[in-house]
Amino acid sequence: MHFSPVGLLGSGGIARRMLHSLGLPRLGVAAVILWFIFSPVSSHGQEISPHPAQTQSSDATSTSASSARATLDPSDLEVSWRKMPARFLRDERDMWLFPAKLAQGKHWLPTAIIVGGTAAFLKEDPPLERKVRQTDIFSEYNKVLKSSVSGGLIAVVPAGFYVMSLLRHDSYGQGTSLLAGEAVANDAVLMIVLKAITRRARPSEFPPNGAYNDTFFATRNSLFGNGSSFPSAHAMMSFSVATVFAQRYTQHKWVPYVAYALATAISFSRVTTGAHFPSDVFIGAATGFAIARFDVLRH
Repeated sequence: MHFSPVGLLGSGGIARRMLHSLGLPRLGVAAVILWFIFSPVSSHGQEISPHPAQTQSSDATSTSASSARATLDPSDLEVSWRKMPARFLRDERDMWLFPAKLAQGKHWLPTAIIVGGTAAFLKEDPPLERKVRQTDIFSEYNKVLKSSVSGGLIAVVPAGFYVMSLLRHDSYGQGTSLLAGEAVANDAVLMIVLKAITRRARPSEFPPNGAYNDTFFATRNSLFGNGSSFPSAHAMMSFSVATVFAQRYTQHKWVPYVAYALATAISFSRVTTGAHFPSDVFIGAATGFAIARFDVLRH
């Protein structure tokens, strides 16, 4: 089944029309929709990650439940708040030592793809941005996924899923939410450093039909890089969260589609709202995926 964020949350969306009459804001509507989307995922996580007391209560546990538990990586059941600081430091070590791995001849192909893709988008940023900003096609889309809403979704998904998993006594679901938070924390560190170095001007600082030239090293730096455009933090973090859920719930074939569709919708909105150039979004999405898939989940 295909889910469209705009279809669900847009001005003509069924869910939005139903809940708007109750006075709920857009973010509240999104949270309710996400609750229904991920509720069955959490319940499945509870089935495959039972409370230790249940596994020790009887030797008559069903064969299917035992086989399901056996397919899990034991480290998945050991994700906890207590281990988060050590995991985060290990992630950071591996992330900043990545150039040393390149020097050893490793990971050249994916690195070349990301660098080459970013370079291609950098060349096409001006004409693409002019086309996007001189049309009103995305006006409703931008209202639905404005910065505060898209940023809120990135926080609501793991936080809401954690609370839901906590209520269900689902340790696997809680671990998934913590891993998503761990990935976002790693994203934040890299994002702040890159923004501080590049100091790229945002598209919104230019007129819609502007030249969009000399965008790098053109803004005053801020503590968290708020005034810098490269890379897109929304794209980076949304793709990290999507990757964690997609990889942790592969038994649900629809989860990757929904997760990456939401991440793509959020990332695309950063271009249509004039907050970021396409290259900002591309490098953000690529690094967010890589950090979650090959750093956080690798451990």
